[in-house]
Amino acid sequence: MNSTSPTRIARVIDAHVHLWDPARTDWYPYLSAGQAALNMGDVSGMSRRFDVPTYRSETAGWNVEKLVNVAAATGAHSIDETLELDRRADQDGHPDAIIGGLPPAGSPAESIAAIDRQCAAARFRGVRPMGAAGPALPHADVLRALAERGLVYEVMAHPDQLVDAARGLAEHGDLTVVIEHTGWPRNDGADERALWRAGIDALANVGPNVMCKLSGLAMPLRSMAPDVLAPWIGHAIEAFGPDRCLFASNFPVDGMHGSFDQLYSSYAAVTADLDDQTRDKLFAANAERIYRLTAD
Repeated sequence: MNSTSPTRIARVIDAHVHLWDPARTDWYPYLSAGQAALNMGDVSGMSRRFDVPTYRSETAGWNVEKLVNVAAATGAHSIDETLELDRRADQDGHPDAIIGGLPPAGSPAESIAAIDRQCAAARFRGVRPMGAAGPALPHADVLRALAERGLVYEVMAHPDQLVDAARGLAEHGDLTVVIEHTGWPRNDGADERALWRAGIDALANVGPNVMCKLSGLAMPLRSMAPDVLAPWIGHAIEAFGPDRCLFASNFPVDGMHGSFDQLYSSYAAVTADLDDQTRDKLFAANAERIYRLTAD
């Protein structure tokens, strides 16, 4: 029986946060591009300075123990972002792990060099692709290099790329893979749902090394309501199992559609029927394991 309040969770490790400052227009030019250019509606909840004190203030009431910063600076700036955030973390208290950037490169060797530069950061745990839309996976040599270094590769791909990504990952069972934003649906239309379900199922069947980050749904669905999120979260947990799913906020981006409290209250409501141990896996323990965040 679940003894935890359905509207509160014992502890949280937030697996997807963007600590940024729009004043860094070289790193985050899109944050100052304006509503029309971004084509995302009212972007005021996203296009703002989001630092550790702001995050702590907005998550008050939730026992957020640790957080993972995910690369958001454009292109090669994402490498410098990793190194700077790692330097600042001793003073700021967070982030506790960093998913850095994998900028577009002319060769696998250049990509591997970008990874190795970021290995200088003690909190560096892996990469996600940065730049214009492209293939879901980098060259196989890059994936092998990540596995050799014990790093994570985060897949940033829409539903029409997920089946191909699953095929490409089949030969990389020694690499820890995290699918970002619940497979990143673009809308809630029937065709998109069908693509998404096929992609999620294919990725879940690749093997136990592939995980699903339950995040980013407020962007396409434009809602944090439990009944809106539940079908997507429910299917992902059913496909991957509770040992391979992890909740995350995607703040401040998802802040365009509500508060952290609203989002995590919805996550809590969607999982209210699960036992305490399973909820702890989804909200904290799985992220702790994947990003090597165990207590000192």
